[in-house]
Amino acid sequence: MTAAKKNGKFVLLGLLGFLLIVSCMSLTCGQINIPIKNTLAVITHQMGLSVFGDNSFTQEQEAVIWFIRMPRMLVGVLVGAALGISGAVMQGLFSNPLADPGIIGVSAGASMGAVIAIALGLAAQNVFMMPLFALCGSLLAVILIVFLSMNNGKIPVMTLLLSGVAVGMLLGAITSGILTIMDEQKLQNYLFWIVGGLDYRRWEHVYMAIGPITMGIVIMMLMSRHLNVLVLGDIEAKTVGMAVMPFRMGLLFVAAMVTATSVCVSGNIGFVGLIIPHMMRLLLGPDHRILLPASALAGAAFLVICDSLGRIIAPPTEIRVGIMTALVGTPYFLYLLKKMQKRSY
Repeated sequence: MTAAKKNGKFVLLGLLGFLLIVSCMSLTCGQINIPIKNTLAVITHQMGLSVFGDNSFTQEQEAVIWFIRMPRMLVGVLVGAALGISGAVMQGLFSNPLADPGIIGVSAGASMGAVIAIALGLAAQNVFMMPLFALCGSLLAVILIVFLSMNNGKIPVMTLLLSGVAVGMLLGAITSGILTIMDEQKLQNYLFWIVGGLDYRRWEHVYMAIGPITMGIVIMMLMSRHLNVLVLGDIEAKTVGMAVMPFRMGLLFVAAMVTATSVCVSGNIGFVGLIIPHMMRLLLGPDHRILLPASALAGAAFLVICDSLGRIIAPPTEIRVGIMTALVGTPYFLYLLKKMQKRSY
């Protein structure tokens, strides 16, 4: 085992431990502070165990932990991991540290799907209708971008990026057009979703997200070796016998599916897929076998931290996690952009 790989495994264990710590803090902190012992007692009680005793917590504490904070925290972990690993895959595929999952129109497609569901009144009838429409809109955007970029069985990276920008602008225009004819109440529902947040997440949202996101993360990590080869370039990949297009498209669609699922359950949350993979790359290097799981763990921890800070900074008011990630991510993005400008001179 090389020293770099050994150090990477230590970093992964450290990130996993850090994620467990911040997850426990997320469950205990808020407008109602609950001791860690009571929190663990609620969790073990719900699992059918009595390690800490069933009399060490109140019914109010049980309701807050298990039905409010636990699903909220788990959705944060899933979404943060999804955005982090998808961002790492996108940056690897496009060889661009400024790439993120939204670059292929996933967010624009999800927004259009969500606003259609709200405009038709379907979102008010069933809690799953808006996420379902958002998922369909995301996948439609990706399919359209790939179709426009395809040229003789190949997809040039620059053409894909330009197609993503064009389709994103088109879907954004359609979304804006629908918004202009919506009534005030429906408009508020859309604005509440578009900011991105983990509040009012329920166990149904966890069940909806855990399958696609977990499956997508596993697939992307299993393909990490192939991504290492793709980063070297198409000619080098073909030299070693790799079918470049199937692997590139496979990674692209899996990353899009995972991102679309996260957008469905949390709304648009920016910068996680941009800054976390870039920071992990600086820390661990370009080997995606270590970089992908590290980005998933760091993205999950980052989103849980931002959500917890948004709850405790100005109680009883909550700052939505989409705002918190933007406040943290924007300065880093500008720093990264300035750094790239200096390298170009």
